[in-house]
Amino acid sequence: MKDQVITFAAICQAAHFVQHVSRCGQIDDENISILLNSIIQTSPQSTLGVYGSELINIKVGLELLIENLGDNNKNKIKNPDFTRYIISLINLERKLMKQPKQLAQLANRITATERQLEHYPITSETIVSSFASIYSDIISPLGARIQVSGEPTILKQTINQHKIRALLLAGIRAAVLWRQVGGKRRTILFNRTKIVNTAKQLLSTI
Repeated sequence: MKDQVITFAAICQAAHFVQHVSRCGQIDDENISILLNSIIQTSPQSTLGVYGSELINIKVGLELLIENLGDNNKNKIKNPDFTRYIISLINLERKLMKQPKQLAQLANRITATERQLEHYPITSETIVSSFASIYSDIISPLGARIQVSGEPTILKQTINQHKIRALLLAGIRAAVLWRQVGGKRRTILFNRTKIVNTAKQLLSTI
C-alpha cells in the first residue's frame, strides 16, 4: 500500500503541474526536474528512489491525494480537469502496456534523451522538448488525446506545450509504476480510507 500511495501521489503531482502550467504558464525548475528525472529512472532501487528517495519530493502529490480522496472534501467543489487528467493517464498507460512495439520505442527514445543529459540540464528547452516529442509520437496516438484546459494565450506558447507534454509523460511513468506495485482502479474505489490514511502517515514523516 505504501508503494501504491507513493506512485498514485506522483500521478496526482504530474496532473497538478499540467494544470498549473496550462493556467499560469510557469513551473519551478525543482518541481519539473523531480518529475522529469522520474522518466529516466528505469532501474530504481526502490519505488521512492524514482523520485529522489525523498518523500518531500512528492509532498504536493500526497497532499492532493488526501484532499481529493479524503472524507473532508464532501462539500467541496471537485476539480474536474485534475480528475480527468488522472483518469486519462491511467487509461493511456493501460493501452501502452498492450503495445509491445510502442513500449520498445519508448525505451529507445528515453535512452536517447538520457544521453543528451551529458550536454544539457534536464530542465533545458532541449530536454523538455525531447520528452514532449516522445509523448506526442508514442503516447498520444494510443487513444483519445488528453484535452488540456487553461489560458488560451498560455497554451499557444510552444514552450508551455512542451512542458505540458513532458509532464504528461512523467504522469504515464508514474501510472506504469503504480500498476507495477499492484495499483488498480478498483483499489481507489474500495480502499479510499486506507489510501488516505497511508498518505497522511507518509506526510507526517516529512
